[in-house]
Amino acid sequence: MEELLRKLIEQPEYKNGAFLPKEIELSKLLGISRNTIRQAANKLEYEGLIHRKKGVGTKVASKEISTSLSEWHSFTQEMNSKGIPFKNLEIAVSWVKVEKKIANFLNIDPDTKVLKLSRLKGTEEPMVYFESFFQPRIGLTGEEDFSRPLYEILELDYHSVPAISREEIRAGLAGPFANLLTIKKEDPILIRERFVSDPGRRPLEYNVGYYRNDMFAYTIEITR
Repeated sequence: MEELLRKLIEQPEYKNGAFLPKEIELSKLLGISRNTIRQAANKLEYEGLIHRKKGVGTKVASKEISTSLSEWHSFTQEMNSKGIPFKNLEIAVSWVKVEKKIANFLNIDPDTKVLKLSRLKGTEEPMVYFESFFQPRIGLTGEEDFSRPLYEILELDYHSVPAISREEIRAGLAGPFANLLTIKKEDPILIRERFVSDPGRRPLEYNVGYYRNDMFAYTIEITR
């Protein structure tokens, strides 16, 4: 029964969001007890392959990509370590003045222009949009090859080692980022702000990422 369910959830209609047949329907169709079907479904639910809600039904779980608090280094390196072939879909560089919150963290005058790096990342479709703002002390020129992992550039080329990251995570709406992420303005997204410093706690980078909610989960592992 478990093997039958695994084959069933791979069918296009169910992968696209249709509800699976109810237990009683499968029981009559296959001549198998509902308890056997329930046990097989429990296994798939435990593995995160299906979602069940009492009184509503069972659906195939969306295939989310998990990003972890313990792996805050380069996003590209993090995804590569998971075997996910992420790539830069768009890269843009500009010199801008920043809002007071960012200026305060970078410890600069609000009238100071800083390097802004914008990156749209994904596989065959956009999944996350990043904006990074850098402390001028680093010495970035904007001519760097930003197709390379960002923190590799900072550490190897500019001897600025990202060592400490304070993060703020919240839910939001896609709004002005909807077109970039190819979703609707009212769709939910995950917003992650990152305040990155060197070993001496000197600010290096303010980074904000806008993640598609249907493709990402954020995990925190706590060890006692």
